[in-house]
Amino acid sequence: MNIVLVGMNHRSAPLEIRERLSISCEEDSSPVREVLKIPDVLEVLYLSTCNRVEVLARVEDRDGAVKSLKGFVFSHGNLSEEELERCLYVYSGEEAVRHLFRVASSLDSMVIGEPQILGQVKDAYRRCVDQNASGIILNRLLHHAFRAAKRVRTETSIANNAVSVGFAAVELAKKIFGDLKGKTALLIGAGEMSELAARHLVNQGVTKIIVANRTFERAVKLANDFHGTPVGFDRMEEKLQQADIVISSTGSPGYVITRGVAAAALHRRKSRLMFFIDIAVPRDIDPEVGGIDNVYLYNIDDLQGVVDANLKSRLKEAQKAEEVVREEVRKFVTWYQTLEAVPTIKQLKEKMDGIVKGELERAPRWIKDLDEEGKKEIEILISSVLNKVLHDPITGLKEETCEDGGLSYIAAIRRLFRLDDGKN
Repeated sequence: MNIVLVGMNHRSAPLEIRERLSISCEEDSSPVREVLKIPDVLEVLYLSTCNRVEVLARVEDRDGAVKSLKGFVFSHGNLSEEELERCLYVYSGEEAVRHLFRVASSLDSMVIGEPQILGQVKDAYRRCVDQNASGIILNRLLHHAFRAAKRVRTETSIANNAVSVGFAAVELAKKIFGDLKGKTALLIGAGEMSELAARHLVNQGVTKIIVANRTFERAVKLANDFHGTPVGFDRMEEKLQQADIVISSTGSPGYVITRGVAAAALHRRKSRLMFFIDIAVPRDIDPEVGGIDNVYLYNIDDLQGVVDANLKSRLKEAQKAEEVVREEVRKFVTWYQTLEAVPTIKQLKEKMDGIVKGELERAPRWIKDLDEEGKKEIEILISSVLNKVLHDPITGLKEETCEDGGLSYIAAIRRLFRLDDGKN
């Protein structure tokens, strides 16, 4: 199977190396077209994400193609030979197919079960098709990959549980409120954790984001990303009463929300439910806040417990997903192997058609005296007999090419029917 995959990902290469390759290839308007210029490459898919850069190709000469593809990565990533050998992985044949299916099914992702990678693979395939870089093999291969990913999503629960602190916080909020549409969230602190939490909140329907931060400029920047409202840290208590969900992540040495502050905000809200998430270390919110009626308080250890439990659940589901991938790989390999018999089957049928036409031309006078309809019926009858005679050999040939040693059967058919002597 002349399919190869050359690449690097978050496990094989550090971020700075992946960045160099990704940025370089983005500057090139068409890395796909450049790879297609490699003599041994017949079809190619180029996949670039924040966690991986991979080139998948159908090739003529496997060793030559791999060497050239390594050269492509070497030149575009400005890598040293040591970095190239240390960070690059190469898969060929069935292993390349399996790797692609695992990538599309998010089994090779940093966060197993994350949904973004399938969309990224589909986008890469779309660019591949747009640039006429795919043919019968890659088209079939990618559609098998998409089917494997769909089966993993529908037949396992691999994506059902939160496996990041920000996502876990939002999932807990959904359990408490039921629906986050129309809710208001107050972010105290404007760091990375707050940004990730805000992204999850907006995706779940939160309509208003308020950002309070000691450095007002950072509050403005984060608020603008989510069409929110920035406020100075001195106005945090004033805005607290508007918030259904409060996420705090600052570097403060002491509590920024005390029991008294939270109780006053709840009173002004007429005791409407409040959900506090304290993901700061040291903690931003006095643990006594959790003792107030109609207030739910979770800290980072509570959330980490949810993440750890859900990660175990995902890993268990990943075992089911791996079996789905194995099944789909077997189906693709079976289809691919039957292709070896296709030229022989085509030649065999062409030879039989030639025999039929040749014999009709040498037919007795009574056949030549038939009208066109009669001649056509005779031709159909003879072809039907030949097709039935050939049915079992062709079926057997397809079956044998799915097993090791199929090439010997192809050779036998070609010899028995003299397909290589150029005669009918």
